[in-house]
Amino acid sequence: MTVTAPIPLPARARRRPWRPGSGRRLALHGLLIGVALLWLAPLLWAVYTSLRPYADTAERGYVSLPGVISLENYERALVGADLLRHFLNTLLVVVPAVAIVLLVGAAVAFVASRFSWRWNIGLLVFFTCGSLLPPQVIVMPLFRLYLALPLPWPLSDTGVFYDQIFGLITINVLFQLGFCIFVLSSFMRSVPSEIIEAARLDGASIVRILWSIMLPLSRPGLAALAVLETTWIYNDFLWALVLTQTTARRPVTTAIAGLSGEFFTDYNVVAAASILVAIPTIVLFLVMRRQLLRGLTLGASSG
Repeated sequence: MTVTAPIPLPARARRRPWRPGSGRRLALHGLLIGVALLWLAPLLWAVYTSLRPYADTAERGYVSLPGVISLENYERALVGADLLRHFLNTLLVVVPAVAIVLLVGAAVAFVASRFSWRWNIGLLVFFTCGSLLPPQVIVMPLFRLYLALPLPWPLSDTGVFYDQIFGLITINVLFQLGFCIFVLSSFMRSVPSEIIEAARLDGASIVRILWSIMLPLSRPGLAALAVLETTWIYNDFLWALVLTQTTARRPVTTAIAGLSGEFFTDYNVVAAASILVAIPTIVLFLVMRRQLLRGLTLGASSG
């Protein structure tokens, strides 16, 4: 009597055993896709509206299939709102503000996290609480302060902080500094003390330790903060609207308001201008997404 071995099924014909977690994973992915589409829906609708002339939407309605698709609204937004000038103003505010926030924040975080003295915890709490203050609470006092606070001539042509690029840089630095110190202190606290002690035994000064040791070791956190701070300062609308009066000196986020007329507003052009204003932050996130995720992950693990 001969026994024949069972014929093995092909690899594609084999059924994978059902795992209890498969349904949960599928539901989680469906939920994440739905949330992503929900968040992208306004942006996609703005893109769709910006590609339609106003005459087409007036005839067919905004919720309709397009009759004409063109880039005319983008050209009108660039010319009508003078976006290039306002983009330059935003660049003059964002670049110095982010550089100052990272440099000063790293120095204060280094002192608050690596030195044992009486007021180091109080200093960290002071800056952290300052970042939690709602900006709407101090709009009027800050407005009056900017009108009265003197500023030398090279930085101001009116003699005060109000309606000046330097004034916008200052307020953005002050409001973003607390969060930067809080995040960098967790990075610097995770650096082994032996490295700092070895550097001090070799005769390195405090400034040299900060510049040559702490900043390179905190590079992931600095990269993540650079992306976040650039996005937040770039998207600032309140301070740019309250603390500036001259239209030619306002950042790009407030330039869209110039497209709204007293009796009529072309929302197709406004949508095109909004897309143009949002493009730099989207490009920045796509370019720096790895550094951002790496910095946030290391910050969570080190804290």
